[in-house]
Amino acid sequence: MRFGLSFLPDAPPATLSAAEYFAASLDLCEMADAAGFSSIKMTEHYLHSYGGFCPSPLAFLAAVAARTRRIRLLTGGVLPTFHHPIQLASEAAMVDAISGGRLEIGFARAYMPYEFAAFGIPLDESRARFVATIDTVLRLWTEPDVTVETPFFSVRRATTLPRATQSPHPPVWVAASLSPASFEWIGRRGFNLMATNILSDAGYLKELIAIYRSAFAEAHGGRGQVALSTPVYVARSARTACEEGDRYLARHLTVWAAAADAWSTLASADYPGYAHMAAVIRSSTPALLRRDDRVVFGSPPQVVDAICRLKAQFGVDQLLCQMDFGAMPRDASVRSFRALADDVVPRFESAVSADAVSAS
Repeated sequence: MRFGLSFLPDAPPATLSAAEYFAASLDLCEMADAAGFSSIKMTEHYLHSYGGFCPSPLAFLAAVAARTRRIRLLTGGVLPTFHHPIQLASEAAMVDAISGGRLEIGFARAYMPYEFAAFGIPLDESRARFVATIDTVLRLWTEPDVTVETPFFSVRRATTLPRATQSPHPPVWVAASLSPASFEWIGRRGFNLMATNILSDAGYLKELIAIYRSAFAEAHGGRGQVALSTPVYVARSARTACEEGDRYLARHLTVWAAAADAWSTLASADYPGYAHMAAVIRSSTPALLRRDDRVVFGSPPQVVDAICRLKAQFGVDQLLCQMDFGAMPRDASVRSFRALADDVVPRFESAVSADAVSAS
């Protein structure tokens, strides 16, 4: 099991300024690098307290690259629907160069209607734009003189610069939530999978991950890579972890539901079932999410047990820990991170070492 940090800003500006948010986030990134964590993930959003502090994950990760030495840098994800592929391929390759080949590019489909309205892009074009842009970015990274004609953009004999530092290009991840077709497509294309369990039924998510693994194995051999993002809060006592974690998680859910209210008067063939998203979020209390292991709160031994259950249930390769949710104060996120890094992660490193010894 590998561990990373997952960032999704959710702070109303009146609660926390962008300068304060990024100062605290970059401090956590430095600590994660020093602690041997595997990756840093940042998400792209616009216009709303839900994610709006970070319109450019690549800009954030360039700053992380300057302050770290080893940790991998993951967009989680960049929204290709809102970018021209030349821009995206070139900017990603630049961060790959700046970081010495540490970038991993994660793509995600945008899903907030107000973002589509702001960019003048129809919701019902989302999936087709998403696929066309990813396909063209991959060609731009690996081919010279690329020419592409789509209903959404044109490329004429383009050779992008800089070229990717990693060969043939940075590792590719794609996020998926609820659609079996999406999980199958990601596996068939040979991409790594980013998933979250905060609003997914555990049995259904297990089936979806199995669909991904099967499609990957059939098309490419092997099993692919699965990273699971989830809120994590660790404290010395279970009571403290639950009381404090619940308070910050409730703030996060309130901000998320307010953003999802944009679906209340809309429908799209590309987003079946999203009209009920805000209601589902509001019905998902912190206590219910803790009970179902959709978030990981507790004392270090409890968190170890919960992560073991997630590993056994979903077979995840990497846990991406969201540790600053709910506009959490810096001192609280740092305490939680220290407890995770000092008292939880070493238990899994010991298990890997023991397995290696027994195998030899």
